Amino acid sequence: MSSAQERPLFEALSTPHQSGTQTGLRVVAGLVTLGSAGLTALFWSLGAWPVAGFMGGEVLLVLGLLRAHRRWSSRMAERITLADGRLRVDRTDRRGRQQALEFEAYWARVTLTPRPGRVSELRLSARARSTEIGHFLGEENKTDLAQALERALHSYRSPVFDNPQTRG
Repeated sequence: MSSAQERPLFEALSTPHQSGTQTGLRVVAGLVTLGSAGLTALFWSLGAWPVAGFMGGEVLLVLGLLRAHRRWSSRMAERITLADGRLRVDRTDRRGRQQALEFEAYWARVTLTPRPGRVSELRLSARARSTEIGHFLGEENKTDLAQALERALHSYRSPVFDNPQTRG
């Protein structure tokens, strides 16, 4: 493998923001369990003991949804690589399925379109093909990604050659 194939000119990995750490999720789970246990004890003391089953089911549902959210969002990723004249977008969705798109780097264009009241749309296009990139990023991260990708594409299209014979 040549050195050009080994080192990409640009590479960016985007992942969704995780809404909490593992410790934070344990604290939330503990608070939900304690709150439910307190309410269950109250209803039990009032003679409404059938409520205990519903409260237990509710706790299991909330904890299961928290765990599923954490697991699904941790699988999602998007890698953008500029190497060997190709701009490649590799995506992994929440189910772990992978998708790859390739564009000719010379023709690739980056477009950041503002959307009032929402996060801007960042698109990568070349000739007749187009795709949204960084859809789970915030406004500032999308702007940074767009600028970095623009610089990398500009460097690719306008290389600076160092010829020792022309040095003065």
